[in-house]
Amino acid sequence: MYVERDVSWMYFNHRILQEAEKPQVPLLERLSFLGIYSNNLDEFFRVRVASLNHLGDNENLSERDRKIVRKTLKTINHLNEQYAKEYSEAIDTVFSELEKHHIRLIKETQLNDEQKLFLKHLYYDQLNGATNPIWLSAIDEFNTLEDNRIYLVVKKTHKSEDHKVKYAVIKVPDRSFGRFIKLPPSDGFENIMYLDDVVRFCLPLIFIGTKPSEYEAYSFKFTKDAEMEMDNDADYGAMEKIALGVSSRKRGEPIRVIYDRNMPHDMQKKVFERLNVRELDTLLAGGRYQNHRDLMSFPDCGLVGLKYERWQPVMKPVFLSEESLLDQIRRKDCFIHVPYHSFNAYIRLLREAALRPSVKEIKTTLYRLAKDSKVVKALICAARNGKKVTAVVELLARFDEESNIKWSKRMQEEGINVIFGVEGLKVHSKLLYIKSTRGDIACVGTGNFHEGNARVYTDYLMMTARKGIVAEVAKVFDFIERPFAPMRFRELLVSPNSMKARVLRLFDTEIKNAQEGRAAWVKLKINHITDHDIVNKMYAASKAGVRIEALVRGNCSLVPGVEGVSDNIRVVGIIDRYLEHSRIFIFCNNGKPRYFIGSADWMPRNLVSRIEVISPVYDEDMKKDLLRTVDFGLCDTTNGRIVDGRGTNEIQPVEEGDKPFRSQEELYKQYINASCTLEEATKQSDDSKEI
Repeated sequence: MYVERDVSWMYFNHRILQEAEKPQVPLLERLSFLGIYSNNLDEFFRVRVASLNHLGDNENLSERDRKIVRKTLKTINHLNEQYAKEYSEAIDTVFSELEKHHIRLIKETQLNDEQKLFLKHLYYDQLNGATNPIWLSAIDEFNTLEDNRIYLVVKKTHKSEDHKVKYAVIKVPDRSFGRFIKLPPSDGFENIMYLDDVVRFCLPLIFIGTKPSEYEAYSFKFTKDAEMEMDNDADYGAMEKIALGVSSRKRGEPIRVIYDRNMPHDMQKKVFERLNVRELDTLLAGGRYQNHRDLMSFPDCGLVGLKYERWQPVMKPVFLSEESLLDQIRRKDCFIHVPYHSFNAYIRLLREAALRPSVKEIKTTLYRLAKDSKVVKALICAARNGKKVTAVVELLARFDEESNIKWSKRMQEEGINVIFGVEGLKVHSKLLYIKSTRGDIACVGTGNFHEGNARVYTDYLMMTARKGIVAEVAKVFDFIERPFAPMRFRELLVSPNSMKARVLRLFDTEIKNAQEGRAAWVKLKINHITDHDIVNKMYAASKAGVRIEALVRGNCSLVPGVEGVSDNIRVVGIIDRYLEHSRIFIFCNNGKPRYFIGSADWMPRNLVSRIEVISPVYDEDMKKDLLRTVDFGLCDTTNGRIVDGRGTNEIQPVEEGDKPFRSQEELYKQYINASCTLEEATKQSDDSKEI
């Protein structure tokens, strides 16, 4: 009755692959889903499988736990092999379909004279100097090389009588030139070529000046353990420790290798020896091309009909009003639901706070930051205008450490008080506190204050002046600065303080109501449920007659629908154009539902080893919006898949007489009917200026 977290993650990632296999999804979007699947898998092996490997090697682990680890790894590898075949077929299918639209991939052996000349010019103009071979004999170990890059191992055979063979490794320079090169059209087709094949074609030019040879080249990539080694005893500040830790990650051990299955055995042996492949590591024979994450940026060749029609973000009237947004929030809670609503609404709030003389102080948590962060620029503007600004930056936001370090230094230079979280507790909460002589304001969100994420991730952001919530948000910042000071929260659910206990009590209330014959149900939307105590409490609620309906995007350790245990639990997972990310919790409370939003999933890490915040929602308009979002998701018969604990991932059936229902599309229609797009808002503004 408990699905291991990492096995359930494989089921989740498979849902992304299944989306790429749906004929009704536009072709270039299917390619994008294939890229997302591949990218997810890389990160999963770098982090989770690496951790499992460490556990498997830990002699202090009990034999029972070691068996669980070994069984989990075995299941992961079995599913990975099974899904890899399905993945390969999906790619072949999509590219076959693209040919019907006169877009095709060609290899170095299929070039006409014009295309050969084009590639020679490309080499001398751009690639020359970016494709530097290293003789294999000069490399002892590959762990000094960058992981998750495409490498070609080249066999160079002299054309002389001795047929002497030499081996070299070339890193494909896709970061500089992109993965796909558009060639001159031919036969009515747009021709696309993998950069790998461009390098293959250019091998005689790359090795020019050496003895005339024949060439064979086969691709491989490897994934390293992404855990960072940090010397906590060293006399460094937090930022320096993390920077050194990032460097240690780059020297991690390879834990997963994917290679062209046509690579000759003698070449395989040479590659594997230098990768120091261990027993628990994963070797996977793949196709000709690796690093399929690049499919997310496959050129559209001008055929916009092969992608989803762009949905313009909606601007709510409150954020277009010329009246002070701070004053409007003091009268009534405001909220946005990105990416349906424009994230510019939040930027407006920050900019107004930066300019208003009544605002004296701004505090915020920053977990991930955009490359060209408007959020940070607004905070810098506030600091320059004399506001006291504090930014709590989480340096251990995985794979964003370097970006966060860069922005932290910039903010410090501008006089912002930068706090690097709490040692041993990641600061994952999404909070903003604005102190003003006219009344304080707070924001509580479910996702990062990140413009890029806000275009792709579905997240809520609540803006409120309710004194109880605002005072406790301010108290969370005090807790971050003094993490060992005893603090109690009445309004907010805060981890690691009391969030888990309070969530369990909310379920206990529903169980008690069900046992006494009163209304009892729970509706929720969340990314992950893996905490053993919460899973067991949900089973207890189901047994008591509490109806639980959940939208769970990722890891789900529940096994719904088991008679007598979980037959009152229904779980749906949605994969669509936007990444479902918001966390919404609704408890019946005997007909007086209690609504909450926040940053926390129900995993041990969120409940025990992170600073997370879940806030109650009191505004009636926002409550209706949250309920609609959850109900729409539960009714989704286009992109909603049944999560059953076995990974079958079947699409929810359409009831007889009903039409297929796509929750994200229907939500967007609702929002656009109630507001206007940013494009329309700009036009209205221009029209009013003319008048």
